Amino acid sequence: MLFVTHNFLEDMALVMCVAALAAVVCQLLRQPLVVGYLVAGMVVGPYVPGVYANTERVRLVAELGVTLLVFSIGLEFNFRRLVRLAPTAGLVALIQCASMIGLGYWVGRLMGWTQWESLLTGAIVSISGAVIVAKAFEEVRVDSRVRELVFGVVLCEDVIAILLLAVLVTLAKGDALSLQGLSVNASLLTSFIALVIAIGLITVPYLVRGVTRFKRPETLLITSLGLCFAFAMIAERAGYTVVLGAFLAGSLVAESELGSEVEKLIAPVRYLFGEIFFVGVGMLIDPHLLAMYWRALVVLTAVAIVGKVVSVSLASVAVGERPNTAVKSGFAMAQIGTFSILFALAAGEGTTGSLLYSLAVALKAITSVVCPLMVRASNPAADWVDRHLPMPVQNALSRYGAWLERVRTTPESDGIERGEAG
Repeated sequence: MLFVTHNFLEDMALVMCVAALAAVVCQLLRQPLVVGYLVAGMVVGPYVPGVYANTERVRLVAELGVTLLVFSIGLEFNFRRLVRLAPTAGLVALIQCASMIGLGYWVGRLMGWTQWESLLTGAIVSISGAVIVAKAFEEVRVDSRVRELVFGVVLCEDVIAILLLAVLVTLAKGDALSLQGLSVNASLLTSFIALVIAIGLITVPYLVRGVTRFKRPETLLITSLGLCFAFAMIAERAGYTVVLGAFLAGSLVAESELGSEVEKLIAPVRYLFGEIFFVGVGMLIDPHLLAMYWRALVVLTAVAIVGKVVSVSLASVAVGERPNTAVKSGFAMAQIGTFSILFALAAGEGTTGSLLYSLAVALKAITSVVCPLMVRASNPAADWVDRHLPMPVQNALSRYGAWLERVRTTPESDGIERGEAG
């Protein structure tokens, strides 16, 4: 080793300088910044000779990046928008996750892996990451409807992932999985979310609006970040992910109608910690282990990208979205998130655990790089589908979408008419 850090200050100096150099190179080469951050992580990581930052210390700071990125996503979604998106985004998420778990399991069995390893493989390729999507959408502008649908699906997937993780941990311990136990977990999760929302709606919007009366941006920023980390801590203490708490905090702050103002204030902080998050992911990549199993990595990368594009696109069409929107959403969802690494950890220690963990980290890194490229390619792909989709099929899909829209709005319209008649 040429240089090994000994304290937090040296870690941050090394990480930030190498990441800055990588970012400049990526800008000159017109490549996504995520590519540079991941490469920077490999350079300062323990698996590449040269310079070495402490992985554990960087990981702790990287968690702040995840929390802030998801909090900023929540600022764009008040609960009225979430309720409107829930029926479509929730169904797309459910169809997509079920399809990818089945596809990943089948591919794992074809590669000669055990049923348990194949099940974990299916879980690894099933859940997309909100952080990666948010970063991609910062670099590439997309339609507002695509943005709404994708974030809605990703957040519904996080809820599914929490339940899936509970199932995998139960199976890893050798305990019997029961429908009653799964129902209890789902009920506890639903109750937790409902309780947080109920208490938060009574307190958070009024607190944020009260703070703005001081007319000090610094006070609004500190208050918002305090709420973000407080809700993340509450979610973690309750046994759930900090992502859930941070998103709920962002949505509650958005109810104050000051979400856009808060988002502008936290943007510089989000950029800083978001960069450290992706550097931390790059530090976990073991090139030597991946070189031994490069064929499996190639197969899983193809499964994750192609499978998600197809499953999300078809599921989006099934819930009434236009083919153009469905294809763009499918391309944006062609990546995996942090939950995939947590699923790999369920394999435990040993050869299987190390392999699945390394594959999950590498797959997350590769799809992080590919995601902005896929988002850029989604417009030409959607235009190609529009041009080549037979007119009878387009007309049928248009009538199907209009019918679904009438089905969704009829109960509300009937209720309004009955209220007016009364």
